[in-house]
Amino acid sequence: MLQVLAALWKFLLRLIGIRPRSGGPQVDYVMGRMDLNFQNMKGELDKVSNLVYTLEKDRVSKFGELTTQLKEIGKQTEALTDSTRTLREALANPRSRGQWGERMAEDILGLIGFKESVNYRKQSTIVGTGSRPDFTFLLPRNQILNMDVKFPLDNYLRFMETETPQEKEPFRRAFLKDVRTRLNEVITRDYINSEQNTLACVLLFIPNEQVYHFILEQDDSVIDEALKNQVVLCSPLTLFAILAVIRQAVDNFTIEQTSNQIISEMGAFKEQWDKFLDKLGDVGKRIESTQKEYQSLITTRRRALERPLNRIETLRKEQGLGLPVDLVDEEEQITVDVAELK
Repeated sequence: MLQVLAALWKFLLRLIGIRPRSGGPQVDYVMGRMDLNFQNMKGELDKVSNLVYTLEKDRVSKFGELTTQLKEIGKQTEALTDSTRTLREALANPRSRGQWGERMAEDILGLIGFKESVNYRKQSTIVGTGSRPDFTFLLPRNQILNMDVKFPLDNYLRFMETETPQEKEPFRRAFLKDVRTRLNEVITRDYINSEQNTLACVLLFIPNEQVYHFILEQDDSVIDEALKNQVVLCSPLTLFAILAVIRQAVDNFTIEQTSNQIISEMGAFKEQWDKFLDKLGDVGKRIESTQKEYQSLITTRRRALERPLNRIETLRKEQGLGLPVDLVDEEEQITVDVAELK
C-alpha cells in the first residue's frame, strides 16, 4: 500500500513540474499537503478495513446460526416425515384405523366433559340383537344414543396420490362406494331399537375433517341417503357440536329433576310445618290454661285460705296462747344459724 502511495506521490509531482529530489519550499508545501491527505486516506482506509472485518465477522456468525437453524429444520422435517410414514402405515390397517378413530372420539368426549360409565359406554353389546356400537351415550329418562366410528381411507389416499383427473376418477368412485358400504353396515345393525329405548337416529363418526368435507364436495347425496335412514354423519367439529347440545340437555334435565325434588321436599316440609304449628297452638293453649289456673291459685284460692288462718291467728292472740315449744326452738335455731353466717 505504501509503495502505491509513493508512486502516486511521484506522479503528482511530475504533473505539477517538480522533481521529487529538487527540494525547495514548493516541494515542502506539496509534501506537507500530501502527508496530510495520506494520513486522512489512511484513517479512512482503516475505518473501511475495520468495517469490512466487522461485517465479515458478523457474516460468519450469522451464517453459522443459519446453518444451525437449517440443520434443526432438517431434523424436524425428517422426524415429521417418519411420523407421517408411521401414521400412514398404522392407518393402512383397518383395525388400527378403527382404534385411532375411537381415540379421536374419546378426545372429543373428554373436551365436552363426558366420563365413561357415567355419560357413555364403550363397545356395549345390545341385548337381543348382538350388535355392538363403538359408543353408547346415556341420556335422561333411560334413553340411549348409539354411535359407530367408520373411516374408509385406502381409496381416498390413492385418490390424493394420483395427479391427473383420469387417474383420480376410479379411486373417487371407489371411495364413495366404500362410504356407502359403511353407511349400510350401520343401517343394518339395529342401532335404532325402540325396545332398547334408543333415540330415532344413530351417529356415524368420520374422524377426519378433510375426508368428511371431501364426501360433501364429491357426492352430497350420501348425506341425504344417511339422513333418510336416520343416520347422522359427523366430523370431529360437528360431533363436538352435537355432544355439546346433548351435554346441555342432560344438564337441563338434571336441573329440572333436582328442582322437582326440591319442590316435593318443600311440600313435605309445609305439611310437617302445619302439624308443628297445630301442636304448638295446643301447647300454647295448655300453657295459657295453666297460667290461668296459677293466677287463680295465687289470688282467689290464696285469699280463701288466708281468711280462716287470719281468724284463727286472731283467736290465738285474743286468748293469749303462745306458739308450740318445738316451733319456738326451731325458730331460735334458725336465728342462731343466720347470726353465725353473718
